[in-house]
Amino acid sequence: MIFKSTYPDVDVPNVALTPYLLERMAPFGDKAALIDGPSGRTLTFNQLAGGIKAVAAGLHAKGFGKGDVFCIYSPNVPEYAIAFHAVSLLGGIVTTANPLYTADELAHQCNDAGAKYILTISMFLDKAKEAADKSKVEEVFTFDPVDGATPFASLMNPTGTVPDVEIDPMEDLVVLPYSSGTTGVPKGVMLSHHNIVANIQQVEGMEDLDFTDDTDTIMGVLPFYHIYGMVVIMNMSLAVGATIVSMPRFDPAEFLTCIQKYKVTKANLVPPILVFLAKHPVVDNFDLSSFKEITSGAAPLGDELASAVSKRLNCRVLQGYGMTETSPVATINPNADGNPRYASCGKLVASMDVKVADLETHADLGVGEQGEIWMRGANIMKGYLNRPDATANTITEDGWLRSGDIGYMDEDGFMFIVDRLKELIKYKGFQVAPAELEALLLGNDKVADVAVIPSPDEEAGEIPKAFIVKAGDVDEQEIMDWVAGQVAPHKKIRRVEFVDTIPKSASGKILRRVLVEQERGK
Repeated sequence: MIFKSTYPDVDVPNVALTPYLLERMAPFGDKAALIDGPSGRTLTFNQLAGGIKAVAAGLHAKGFGKGDVFCIYSPNVPEYAIAFHAVSLLGGIVTTANPLYTADELAHQCNDAGAKYILTISMFLDKAKEAADKSKVEEVFTFDPVDGATPFASLMNPTGTVPDVEIDPMEDLVVLPYSSGTTGVPKGVMLSHHNIVANIQQVEGMEDLDFTDDTDTIMGVLPFYHIYGMVVIMNMSLAVGATIVSMPRFDPAEFLTCIQKYKVTKANLVPPILVFLAKHPVVDNFDLSSFKEITSGAAPLGDELASAVSKRLNCRVLQGYGMTETSPVATINPNADGNPRYASCGKLVASMDVKVADLETHADLGVGEQGEIWMRGANIMKGYLNRPDATANTITEDGWLRSGDIGYMDEDGFMFIVDRLKELIKYKGFQVAPAELEALLLGNDKVADVAVIPSPDEEAGEIPKAFIVKAGDVDEQEIMDWVAGQVAPHKKIRRVEFVDTIPKSASGKILRRVLVEQERGK
């Protein structure tokens, strides 16, 4: 069966992203749009709009135009939004790169995307220049002036001309983020203007969701290069007139200081930060009473962890689900009826369909039956750049996006994600979901962080092994006994290794492949 959103369909205007956003931002004038958390440097909505047009004029004067690709290789700064939308206004394509990439990784992305320019900060200039030398990049810009690069400020041309570019929102790309490399080589995800505008409208169409508005101050600690930070924090917040406090990276003390100083009301976070908020004693030293809501995404959030954060901070804790390929939001848990359902990643956003496909036959499954989640809607990507094979393997002929995630829908329209298709542990033929065991273990006060992987075993094929960062005095047997008392026999943790840290991507996803490779190497 096909599960449809429980919300009324929304009308998506056939407009380009940046004109749409500029029109929505116009009423907010001199209100703060973006604040650099560490320094307090502020851009108002008027300054943001003026900066977008001025930089667009400067880029146009250099010959940058429709279809050209501009790479932003930078941590979060307020001017990130100016650069992003200046490129978009000209009909250009932004490809956003992880600032922790090596020069070779950056060069690969620039070559694959066909980037003309790179914009970075002085700290990463050497890597950017090396990547430029290994690609067809013509010029490197830096947000902060430094010898050896063109200052971003030099693009500001407030008296210059911004051409009237004809953009087809349905067909023309606006952004080319690269999908996580946790399950293969990173691929350019082709997202159109229509994809992003649609996703903004779809989220706003959830009638019982207390969505962000112009009274909110939003924490912008998740990276803008990642689809979650780019769309949910940067674009959705600006569209409704909220103020964003940007941070270049997660620093615990600075993070808490910014919440207290700027009276942050809402934050989009990832589970590792929620673990910190739930368990670290330093949290009690700060006034976080302004917090109304936290939305967690990018990785599964366990019941116990969500409940612990909600209780400690006296705020709502929601969970959402999506992918770079869905622009990104597919579901959000509104929690409007007082029934948190923390374990669910929520209801389908407006104008979105889902079906649950049998893992072997791809036959449609019903309520409560587990299978691969397939999605359809105006927010689904056009495909992978230069990868028709990968596109065909991901998007079916009738337009369904195969998520690679295993989950089910309940009778009330709530989605539950069990795990990644390729990350299942096969114990004596039984399927064991690592995320389920991780969520359980994070509810143990003696566990600060955890990752569960398949460990090779001659008899069982694979057994669940937990890598654990301790939060208290505990040994392997205690952990295994604790889990065994709460799960079916085939889900027992059968090996434990204590570690200092769990490897994760910048978006908070556990890099299980790193641990799997280490385990196989043993």
